[in-house]
Amino acid sequence: MAELTGQSLSALLRGFNELPSQRKLGLMVALAAVIALAVGSMLWAQAPDYRVLYGNLADRDGGAVIDALQKQNIPFKTGDGGTILVPSSMVYEARLKLASQGLPKGDAVGFELMDNQKFGITQFQENVNYQRALEGEITRTVETIASVQGARVHLAIPKPTVFVREEQKPSASVLVSLYAGRTLDKSQVAGIVHLIAGSVPEMPTSNVTIIDQNGKMLTATNGSNSVSGLDSTQLEYLKEVELGYAHRIEDIIAPIMGSDNIRAQVTADLDLSVTEQTAETFKPNLAPDQSSVRSLQTSETLGEGSTGATGVPGALSNQPPGAATAPINAPAGKPAAAGTPAAGAGAGAMHKDSTTNYELDKTISHIKKPVGSIKRLSVAVVVNNKGSKDKKGKLVYRALTKEELAQVYNLAKEAMGFNQARGDTLNVVNAPFNLEVGEDAQALPAWKDPAIQSLVKEIVKYLLIAGVMMYLVLGLLKPMLRELVPVVPAESEADGEGGLDGLDGAADGTGDVVQLGGNKSHSYAEDLEMVKTMARTDPKIVANVVKDWVTKE
Repeated sequence: MAELTGQSLSALLRGFNELPSQRKLGLMVALAAVIALAVGSMLWAQAPDYRVLYGNLADRDGGAVIDALQKQNIPFKTGDGGTILVPSSMVYEARLKLASQGLPKGDAVGFELMDNQKFGITQFQENVNYQRALEGEITRTVETIASVQGARVHLAIPKPTVFVREEQKPSASVLVSLYAGRTLDKSQVAGIVHLIAGSVPEMPTSNVTIIDQNGKMLTATNGSNSVSGLDSTQLEYLKEVELGYAHRIEDIIAPIMGSDNIRAQVTADLDLSVTEQTAETFKPNLAPDQSSVRSLQTSETLGEGSTGATGVPGALSNQPPGAATAPINAPAGKPAAAGTPAAGAGAGAMHKDSTTNYELDKTISHIKKPVGSIKRLSVAVVVNNKGSKDKKGKLVYRALTKEELAQVYNLAKEAMGFNQARGDTLNVVNAPFNLEVGEDAQALPAWKDPAIQSLVKEIVKYLLIAGVMMYLVLGLLKPMLRELVPVVPAESEADGEGGLDGLDGAADGTGDVVQLGGNKSHSYAEDLEMVKTMARTDPKIVANVVKDWVTKE
């Protein structure tokens, strides 16, 4: 086999030497281009797919990460905006190795700032370092949220004071940079607000303000909107109420008409004012026998016959009365009471006072009306024509009858909780739907699926490489080799006898021999004699030929 390869190479070299100089130069250039294309295709196929390891790194962190990757012999590329890329198969391994080294550290400085405190530092510097460390720790915590790419936290911590009137609460301002296509929902924003408020002593949640990289306010404000007079929470509540009623109407009618054959819109007029009312009322006076007595005071005075004071003013006239005597004409069996004047004396004066206080009938009521009560509802419902199949199986649409339209009206009326006293209105219309508007959104086609696109790219990549290699081999190399190898005429082909092939060294028929040096074919007798001579001189070659025949058979 080695001898056959040598003969082929000799034939190629001899054919190449016989070519003119221009053909030789063109052949060499073509061969070099083929080799370059083949090598380039192989390198392109074997090139790893690079992915982002870290993005938006600071200069200090970028240099530290690159130095660590070089020490660990991890290939990398750098991109715009402080982006570092590594092969996709090594992304997670590289991140774990860098994390074990504390990289990247980020721009924020945490409580490690307090580790190297200098001796003799002032209290003001200590407070500044503490505030910087607290801001850095909060920033690192916020950046761990999946949608947050970066964050900046600014704390305003007032000085403590012993005067209650001058006491101020701390506040915080946060700027979050979100990844492309990512957003923070309300629960996440509320979580960040409570996280920051819980990290700073005595900070209320209302003093935390969060905005995104576009300057959009993410936290709800207590102030009112300059256009509608409503803040974001009130507008959202209004939207939820309207959508809730619309869904209730559509859900109750959808089983009858179909989910695609009904549309409902609700406009709600809500009372969003905060009202508190305290009233104190008194009922008219009731009869004494129906009222509760609070207090009763009675005063009674009994005096002598004189109607006024007598005598000269002074100590002589101010004397106690004399001893009582029994009257002469007193009734029998009834002695005169002590101190009772005689019958001939004047009648005694009596004075009696009575005061009765009753409980007051008073009612005190404190009323706080709920916020967001419904003042009025306006509902509009559009129902598509009803579809049915005819005798041929074709779908035909027809308008609703009065009974069907009345049924839809009554269902919508009950679903919305129609109240005529508050001025609710309901309008139901039956009209054919536009097919372009009524049809559902088409699902994402398979060719737009990112996974399918990635697989197709890989398949096209390898098919392209295979096509280039086949073109190089079949379109360029094979024609060039045919031009270099001289054609050997076979004299014994007319007789049906095989000759020797100068390139392969193997002929067909009964004249299978090995030619050396590309000589012309001989007659059958000469070939037979040559084979016999070769069998005597070098039996190993003959044995190889016989072995080759057996293998082919």
